[in-house]
Amino acid sequence: MKTTRYFFAVGPYLLLSIACLLLPLVFTILPSFFIPSFSLTYYTDFFQDSFSRGIFFRSLRLSLITTLICIFIGLPTSYYISLRPQRRRQIIVSLIMFPLLTDAVVRGFAWISILGKNGMINQFLMNLGIIEDPLKLLYTDFAIVVGSVYLFLPVMISTLTSVMEGIGDDVVEAAYSLGASPRVTFFKVIVPLSFSGLLVAGVLVFSGTISAYTTPTLLGGNQNMMLASLLYQQSNTLSNWTTSAVIAFIMILVSLGVMKLLNYLASRIDKRGVDHV
Repeated sequence: MKTTRYFFAVGPYLLLSIACLLLPLVFTILPSFFIPSFSLTYYTDFFQDSFSRGIFFRSLRLSLITTLICIFIGLPTSYYISLRPQRRRQIIVSLIMFPLLTDAVVRGFAWISILGKNGMINQFLMNLGIIEDPLKLLYTDFAIVVGSVYLFLPVMISTLTSVMEGIGDDVVEAAYSLGASPRVTFFKVIVPLSFSGLLVAGVLVFSGTISAYTTPTLLGGNQNMMLASLLYQQSNTLSNWTTSAVIAFIMILVSLGVMKLLNYLASRIDKRGVDHV
């Protein structure tokens, strides 16, 4: 009886999710495996092409770099915010989340004015006499990473802050009472206990970076194309839907692979934390 009530309560939402999310994805990707029989030709052709392969590895590399930078900055920042009083903590988080309220195109053009040849950074360095000619900062991998970190760092910080707020003060006080320094407490206690939030935030940042279109297109240009830009080109410009499906499925597989890797690292770190305790 309980099973029947559960089915009628959850069943409509499950069917709606399958109809709106799963089936369109299956029907989009399925043609890339059949020509007309099952084959991986489209996928092997994608990786055999040096142009597509270069875009894939660039997207993977820049997404990993962006995720690592966000983790490196987000962990101590989130811990600092979690130690503040609740009122001040809410103000800081609101200020950090403010960039997400700005349109992606506006953010992109703002960074163009900062990183361009006549931008603020080059003008500042030239006025100081550090450089004589403007540096090429725009339309580079560096520009893509800077824009992506600016875009997704608030996601990392907000996720980690909410997790660290749940770590009781008694845990930190216990570590201090056992002789642990603040640095040891942070790396041996806070980081392992917040790794579940780090896992979620890492997946969100990586998936968002590898699938972002506006920021890499505006800051990277055509010479530094990412997978999302290639997907847009193949689908909207060339109407090559099969190759678009191949790119989309590769992006999904890469995101799932990163999630599995972070899960594995989380389990290893949790075991080390238990052993040390």
